[in-house]
Amino acid sequence: MNLHHSKHHQTYVTNLNAAEDKLRSAIEKGDVSTAISLGPALKFNGGGHLNHSIFWQNLSPTSSEPSAELCKAIQTSFGSIDNMKKQLSAQTVAIQGSGWGWLGLDKGSGLIKIVACANQDPLEGTTGLVPLFGIDVWEHAYYLQYKNVRADYVNAIFDIVNWKDVSERFRKASC
Repeated sequence: MNLHHSKHHQTYVTNLNAAEDKLRSAIEKGDVSTAISLGPALKFNGGGHLNHSIFWQNLSPTSSEPSAELCKAIQTSFGSIDNMKKQLSAQTVAIQGSGWGWLGLDKGSGLIKIVACANQDPLEGTTGLVPLFGIDVWEHAYYLQYKNVRADYVNAIFDIVNWKDVSERFRKASC
């Protein structure tokens, strides 16, 4: 994960900063065409930064347990934590190419949902769901340790979930 954090995530930050600089310049010049053309770079690199910022907080070398409130919401949405893990794993492993598997809160219904997002598309900006827990399935996230066995990586990630962080995200989103 050190390489993932120091190289891959840093690249998204560096490229986002460059795109933001170009956007500021385009706006100052009234160059609408250039400003519009920067949309994909802002979405990709901004999404990469947002997603990874959540990802690092979602993980911990020490295990924890979800809060009682989060457990209840997971049981309401999926029947059990084990069912949620199975469904999230299946949908995440099935992503074609690169992307993210997410647990997200639908504030309208109060239900927790599972969604896959392609590439670095940010969950909230793409689906309206509030991100609680994300699993990065770009090969850079797992290839050094798990080679091409994405399913092993996805299953193992549940051993290092920082449920305190996920629970706090749920609490804040539920207010």
